[in-house]
Amino acid sequence: MNTIWDLLGLRIPGLLTATVIPLLLTMTLFLGPLTLHTINGLWALYREPMYWVNSLGNLVWIRNHIVAPLSEEFAFRACMLPLLVQCFQPMTAVFICPLFFGAAHLHHLVGRVKLGMEFKKALSISCFQFLYTTVFGAYSAFLFLRTGHFIAPFLAHAFCNHMGFPDITELMIYKVPQRVVMILVYILGVVAWCLLLNPLTNPLWYSNNIFF
Repeated sequence: MNTIWDLLGLRIPGLLTATVIPLLLTMTLFLGPLTLHTINGLWALYREPMYWVNSLGNLVWIRNHIVAPLSEEFAFRACMLPLLVQCFQPMTAVFICPLFFGAAHLHHLVGRVKLGMEFKKALSISCFQFLYTTVFGAYSAFLFLRTGHFIAPFLAHAFCNHMGFPDITELMIYKVPQRVVMILVYILGVVAWCLLLNPLTNPLWYSNNIFF
């Protein structure tokens, strides 16, 4: 019989696998941006201890990488999904749950207008934000249900917050041969992620018999 902790994704069996594999899967999706980080020398920055010391002393960094992923994944995945799967099929719940997550970001529209942004521009930005947060929310919900672990969507969320939405315009600074290669790397990452999504989230790998 599943305990409340099992339903919240706070359990030991399969924890190590749930910590590593879903994060690597998410990094595969960002293969293009991560390659750019390598070219731009950002990986060297990540190896510097002072980078992490300064980051952990920055409240905005802590909010984006720890507090927001922790609170949002707990509310919208750990608490909401176990309730939704009592009423819907798991995959239906995966697409219902992120609608609430996306809507939770619409309040930024008011903030942008108050700061003087034109309403139409603020609305278009907020609609786009709703779209990509809803898509991410579906992916995060999928990770939670397939792994049965809170840590999987939490780390994916923190990583995505760190990377931000991929800026394709960055590729324009490179000359054509290198630009073409980089575009192919971006495409390769997306294709690899699509192909690996189901195999790498096999519930058996995570000792997950809670939702599947």
